[in-house]
Amino acid sequence: MKKILIVLVIAFGFQMQAQTNSDLIKHYEAYYKQMRLQGDVQGIINAMTHLNVLVPSESRQDTLAYIYMSEGKYVQALNTIGVVKMSTDSDIAVEVKAVSLKAVKRPDLAIEHFNEMFKRNPNPLVAYELAELNMQTNKAEEAQKHIDFGIANATAEMKKAFYETQTPYEVPLKSAFMYLNALSVYNKDKTANIDAAVDILDATLKDAPNFNLVQLSKTELLRQKQVLQAAQAKK
Repeated sequence: MKKILIVLVIAFGFQMQAQTNSDLIKHYEAYYKQMRLQGDVQGIINAMTHLNVLVPSESRQDTLAYIYMSEGKYVQALNTIGVVKMSTDSDIAVEVKAVSLKAVKRPDLAIEHFNEMFKRNPNPLVAYELAELNMQTNKAEEAQKHIDFGIANATAEMKKAFYETQTPYEVPLKSAFMYLNALSVYNKDKTANIDAAVDILDATLKDAPNFNLVQLSKTELLRQKQVLQAAQAKK
């Protein structure tokens, strides 16, 4: 009789636990819907976190990481989804890892995931990220490969935003690739290639006269040219 009683208590406990979990799931599903209606991002994050604990879901985890990334919470995004490249990663997971690793200044790891993004969907926007990151990590050949792809495939509708001024601005994506190309040419020989790099920058300004970063770079290159010429004149 005692054994039967114990079994009944355990069974009742499991039933109560299942009922409690079911109620919690319904509660957080309703809470999630309400937070979405209110546009409360932190509420959405809280609801999805609870739901993912109660009913683990890869797609929900990916979405949660994406929301963190969209809010600029890159460390939280990576803590949610990890940093290791997985062949089973969803497109969302690959993007979150790539963008977040770039944001936390881990370019070598970011390149792995941007390469995967480019493999799945070769497009100029991803190529720009790869060109920039490969230049940062001194992988000149890889950078040039993506610069060439971008110049050849960027369309007039594609834009790239820059933030070095007090007011952010946009330029055609092709102009952004031309800017990187000028830097690439200059980096190959920082003495002999100044004029060639300036010529590319001049061509870029014709299509994007508001490209402040190009103007700054041109000014600096011309300054370096004057310094070199002055040094040679003294010899």
